[in-house]
Amino acid sequence: MESISLSEAKTLIEAAEQRANEIENPMVITVANDEGNLVAQHRMDDAWLASVNISRNKAYTAAALEMPTHELAEASEPGNSLYGLQTTDDNRIVVFGGGYPLERDGEVVGAFGVSGGAVEQDREVAEAGVEEWNRNN
Repeated sequence: MESISLSEAKTLIEAAEQRANEIENPMVITVANDEGNLVAQHRMDDAWLASVNISRNKAYTAAALEMPTHELAEASEPGNSLYGLQTTDDNRIVVFGGGYPLERDGEVVGAFGVSGGAVEQDREVAEAGVEEWNRNN
């Protein structure tokens, strides 16, 4: 299965940036390949510098674990089965929302990560990119 292309990544970033502009919250938007490696990253004007690594790690997590990052939140709380997960893999695992795998024909071919606002805002902006992906795949 072919991984996500740069052209596809740019289209997803544009869709997410449009949504971030609508909610008036600058974001960092990252697209990774199926192995969680960077394909493209875009930092909007005035987006937090810390969001560069956070968005990239959200995309990495979504690709590496083949699931949205928000699905890890409860399982990684103290006393639950994945407690401490975020301290593994060189601290690259993110256990809160904003990262989503991108699938084509049932296979993960890339991932999307967004950071720069409250978790709900990150998810909303990331979901705009995922919706764009789903329209075309």
